[in-house]
Amino acid sequence: QVQLVESGGGLVQPGGSLRLSCAASGLTFGFPFSTYTMMWYRQAVGKGRELVARIGKTDVDKTDVDTVTADSMKGRFTIFRDNARESVYLQMNSLKPEDTAVYYCNAVSTYGTSYWGQGTQVTVSS
Repeated sequence: QVQLVESGGGLVQPGGSLRLSCAASGLTFGFPFSTYTMMWYRQAVGKGRELVARIGKTDVDKTDVDTVTADSMKGRFTIFRDNARESVYLQMNSLKPEDTAVYYCNAVSTYGTSYWGQGTQVTVSS
């Protein structure tokens, strides 16, 4: 049974930073964590779920990993992964009140199977 567990959310003042973590477990044998595309989404109250950032699977012949960050978060948010720890992270700097949302971790296998975490609340307020 695949599980994604997010952590690191909380209350932070505007301009502050948080680092979210997502730890994976129970991934299908033969499909290691490195083969999953990992994403962070967020959902604010009354709004739909939006993509925050995506990081591609790790190819053995590439030193760089493809990343995509939503325009409104470029330069402030960074996604990175640690395959040895089967974890993905979201470093969030210069947080704004409009970043307040529940943040979700999503893992997608090479065959398109998708898994979601339970979410972690981020609240940016003075």
